[in-house]
Amino acid sequence: MAVRHRVINAEPAAVWEVLADGHRYADWVVGTGASRPKRGQWPQKDASLEYEVRLGPLRLHNETVVRSCEEGSRLELEIIAGPLGTARCSIQLREWSDHTLVIVDEHPLRGAGAVLHNVGVETLIQLRHRAMLARLARCCEETANNANNANNADNAGNADGRRASRAHGASAAEGLGRA
Repeated sequence: MAVRHRVINAEPAAVWEVLADGHRYADWVVGTGASRPKRGQWPQKDASLEYEVRLGPLRLHNETVVRSCEEGSRLELEIIAGPLGTARCSIQLREWSDHTLVIVDEHPLRGAGAVLHNVGVETLIQLRHRAMLARLARCCEETANNANNANNADNAGNADGRRASRAHGASAAEGLGRA
């Protein structure tokens, strides 16, 4: 079983926001082309996405189905890879101070992937997970930074508005004092 983890410099809600956006699946899952909804509302149970995987000249049309979802903390997926078979991928999120510990656990279930599963395949899955978690971290940290920048801009705008309001109030009071 390929289990890999990474601490992502974003709160669990920011990580979940990326995982829960089916249109961003290809942003963090290595080897996938643009994803699109196939069935249901991602990431609810039994919802699925379809996408293309290219292996040299070979093009596979894969599907990922949500088998279990605990909003904000766990997403269990079944990857259906045509002739290669199916795999289970569990993604867990754990609060880690102001960050998120992400644990990915993947293993083949059926088909050629399950029959041919060995130490070499396990090594390839580990390398893929390392790249996938790095991409997920980049997506989540960008999302968190964008949210922080928007909050900072809102806070700065509110502070400017309060200063302007106080200045306007002071001017009005001064005007009343002269009357």
